[in-house]
Amino acid sequence: MKTFRLMLILLGVSLTVNAEVLTAMRDSVPGSYNFWLYEPSNTPVTNTSTDSLSENSVDTLAQLSHGKPLIIFLHGKSLSGNDLQQVRRYGTIPALEMGLRLDAYVLAPQTSNGWNSKKVWQMVEWTINKYPIDTNQIYVLGMSMGGYGTLNLAAAYPDKIAAAIALCGGATAKDLCGLNKLPLWIIHGTADTQVPIRCSDRVVTAMTECSDTTRLRYDRLEGQNHSILARVFYMYEAYDWLFSHRLNDSARVVNRDYEITIPKLGVAYKHLHGKKRQIKTINKVSYSPTTTTSTGTQVHIIKEGDTLYGLALHYKTTVSKLCQLNGISETSILRIGQKIKLP
Repeated sequence: MKTFRLMLILLGVSLTVNAEVLTAMRDSVPGSYNFWLYEPSNTPVTNTSTDSLSENSVDTLAQLSHGKPLIIFLHGKSLSGNDLQQVRRYGTIPALEMGLRLDAYVLAPQTSNGWNSKKVWQMVEWTINKYPIDTNQIYVLGMSMGGYGTLNLAAAYPDKIAAAIALCGGATAKDLCGLNKLPLWIIHGTADTQVPIRCSDRVVTAMTECSDTTRLRYDRLEGQNHSILARVFYMYEAYDWLFSHRLNDSARVVNRDYEITIPKLGVAYKHLHGKKRQIKTINKVSYSPTTTTSTGTQVHIIKEGDTLYGLALHYKTTVSKLCQLNGISETSILRIGQKIKLP
């Protein structure tokens, strides 16, 4: 441990072990989507004291140079809209809140009308630039409309996505030949009446007409309906399968060791019972330029997601000073459109 501490000092690197954080990112990526960003624990940060090093420091140091995986979750039509809380109804984010443990970053955007691959990738590039992401471990999975989004994204960026899982979806991209370049797992129930299985069949047919499909896994689940596949997001098998692939694998061979079967879907939540945990949640907004009143006072106009704590951080002041200036208390409810005086 002493040697490790000395090495950190010589390298000029210092670490702390962070808790899991779930942040609502609104207007963070111009031209893209609002999204949830999950940050796993033991995220490396700089400019902290080496006195805070823990037993996990060796693993954490490795993440400085290699980064962690990034999972993109694309929701179905039922979660569409402008309320990010909807995205916590099902999928990877609520699975984490129920107790699923993933040592990876998770992006969970929200759309109001279908998925645009370029917009999704803008969000991915923003994340790569700001967080320690292993670019050899970028994965995407989605269901229904999110299954469409997954296949379209994978077809557009097969040389940047390590592996993909598409559940009860289809594709609208004109060129699907790129899907043959990456490990891809398509799963669809034969009794699906919302998105008929022929939608996945068409994708497989298009892939077959392009070239060799040896990197494809296609599971047609006999007699299964649409909604049951939402359970996949709560199963370790799905994420273990994704993580077993890397972009820099020489042949990018698809892993066929994992199975998602009808009996396994029936007990998908069993391993999470009683393990629900609190993940620190932050509502983050991008702050508009301040407004100056006729008396020369600078004010901030409150919008959705604003908090006194967040304003204090952004404007480099304190909550108590904001409260004193505005004649409010720390527990006061902020109203959209309310003007907050700034020091």
